[in-house]
Amino acid sequence: MSAGSEQERGARTPDEPGEGHDLAARLNWLRAGVLGANDGIVSVAGLVIGVAAAEPGNNRAILVAGVAGVLAGAFSMSAGEYVSVSTQTDAERAQAEREGHDPGALTSAWQAALSSAVSFVLGSLLPLALVLAAPGPWKVLATAGAVLLALALTGAVSARLGRSPVRPAVVRNMAGGALAMAVTWAIGHLIGVNL
Repeated sequence: MSAGSEQERGARTPDEPGEGHDLAARLNWLRAGVLGANDGIVSVAGLVIGVAAAEPGNNRAILVAGVAGVLAGAFSMSAGEYVSVSTQTDAERAQAEREGHDPGALTSAWQAALSSAVSFVLGSLLPLALVLAAPGPWKVLATAGAVLLALALTGAVSARLGRSPVRPAVVRNMAGGALAMAVTWAIGHLIGVNL
């Protein structure tokens, strides 16, 4: 079969973006979603565990800090994702124009930003709900345990999406979350004891 007949039928040439590029663009929202959920889980867990360590019986302070953390984190993740993806697509578009071909379907910065914000909020609801629902002496332990399970899940999902080994991703995710919660608990405890 000649190259001309392939081009006439609409087959892509090696210089044109192919299905791999289209798939990457479509899956970007999923990557942003997993990252946003993971960040929501860890950020808000660290925040509310720190406040709960300082004031275990003060659900109002925990709620105010948690809600502020959810909103600030969602906006921060969304803005960061928008800027990052916009910069990447600008570079891809410029490269395609320099090479003289159609850039094809580029990743949507708005879609990635929205996915990141929504998933941050959804991820953050777990630690916020648990720390408020658990009885005083169990607030920190119940929240930390559930957060570690959630981090194992997001680690496994991100590894599967990236087609990489699951175990190292899960261990890395859980270790990072455990460290964040331990540090914020220790700081909150020290502040609570000394005030």
